[in-house]
Amino acid sequence: MSITTADVVVIGAGIAGASAAAGLAETLKVVVLEREAHPAMHSTGRSAALFSEIYGSAPVRALSRASRDFLYSPPGGFVEAPIVRPRGALHIASAAQIAQLDAFCALPDIGPAVRRLDSGETHAACSILRPEYVVAAALETASADVDVDLLHQGWLRQFRKLGGDLRLDAEVTELSRSGGGWRIRTASETFHASVVINAAGAWADVVAMMAGVRPIGLQPRRRTAVVVPLPEGQAPDAWPMVIDIDEQFYFRPEAAGLLISPGDETPSDPCDAQPDEWDIAVAIDRVEAATTLQVRRVKRSWAGLRSFVADRSPVVGFAPDAAGFFWLAGQGGYGIQTAPAMGVLATALVLGQGLPSELAEAGVTAETLSAGRDIFAAQSEKAPAAE
Repeated sequence: MSITTADVVVIGAGIAGASAAAGLAETLKVVVLEREAHPAMHSTGRSAALFSEIYGSAPVRALSRASRDFLYSPPGGFVEAPIVRPRGALHIASAAQIAQLDAFCALPDIGPAVRRLDSGETHAACSILRPEYVVAAALETASADVDVDLLHQGWLRQFRKLGGDLRLDAEVTELSRSGGGWRIRTASETFHASVVINAAGAWADVVAMMAGVRPIGLQPRRRTAVVVPLPEGQAPDAWPMVIDIDEQFYFRPEAAGLLISPGDETPSDPCDAQPDEWDIAVAIDRVEAATTLQVRRVKRSWAGLRSFVADRSPVVGFAPDAAGFFWLAGQGGYGIQTAPAMGVLATALVLGQGLPSELAEAGVTAETLSAGRDIFAAQSEKAPAAE
């Protein structure tokens, strides 16, 4: 079996692996190994894809702020159409949830980014909301829909243009230290690289254990999405994405229908996630309770895995227990909106350049994302009770 030598091998061609590989290919020989026949068959291709600077943990929000300029004004030649389309995000609260809404709006990087609405203003923003259910809301006007395929293909195209080598149907079967670097085997080929980037999504801990690297406690969690038709006469194009303040459900316009989700986070093994009938029913029930919508049929449904570590922030950086093993994992449901900044950060850290100034100005710190942070202490403190 012949050996292909590279500076970096990236495992996973989803949004995280593609953004990092494109950045590194400018100066290094990079190979990307994707286990599926096509990139983005799992989490990347199943995202609701809202860009929001107020969504997620504090490190995620900082990465999102640092990603805004790229998403709204990408480099010349990267794409041929806009990556984002303005779409407000309306965080709603019932009478029993006002304290949660107040706490949300009190966060220093969230309060200035939203406008508080009363029940009447909330109903005007989305006419199907029940005034007796929603008593207040916070509207973020600077959020947007993201064209995930356009963004992802932009990086893959850039990667190939720079001489990057993308291998499909290339599941890693062996990963071990060899000659000061790493030997990576697939069913048909062997690769050798100084650096391995673990961007394997829900499978990232599986890849680490194969390499003899301590896992980060990654927990894939299933999220369900359903598209239902809207009654005739509704004009939802200008509606914001509507998000329950406790994220018990959300919905947004999707083509001629409405995409709804129960906000489920069902623990799962890494897999090709499929929607559960119960979760579909829960999504419909919760949205019907908050709106005047009466769902008679489902147009389509799907599920994806959102993978978290205990503190719910991504893990970006070299493993403290294995030289040349680089983590790019744990993006949760925020991988699309943070991908530009994550790619820049990963590229800089692999090249030994430290934190780029544009990320630091947005509040990103390498320490809060590093694989060496106290992830496992957070896991023992914050892990949910048995489900």
